[in-house]
Amino acid sequence: MFHYTINTNQTVEEAIKSLETSLKEESFGVLWNFDIKETLQNKGFEYDQSYHVLEVCNPKEAKEILSRNQMAGYFLPCKIVVYEDAGETKIGMPRPTKLIEMVDDDKLKDFANNIEKHLIRCMDNSIA
Repeated sequence: MFHYTINTNQTVEEAIKSLETSLKEESFGVLWNFDIKETLQNKGFEYDQSYHVLEVCNPKEAKEILSRNQMAGYFLPCKIVVYEDAGETKIGMPRPTKLIEMVDDDKLKDFANNIEKHLIRCMDNSIA
């Protein structure tokens, strides 16, 4: 599967707050919290579903990856989405291991695998 997605009983806002705490513990920071619902409504489009895209980054890992292959920057920063779907809150991301396959650089696969493990741990810990 190209993604990792989990459900939580938290509200979207609670899930984001918990996820931010979990990310910080793994040396990731949230660079941007893009509120798609708010943005669309500000542009005159009705969209009733809460949907946030968090751009997250571990600066040390980003520097290492970009130093090895600048094409990997096409996938940076990593994205985690938090949204409502049929009354449930979901947290999901595209798997870094799947994205990095498009670069066709075997040296980066270990980095992507490590980052993916950290992000999955962050997501799982945020709902624990």
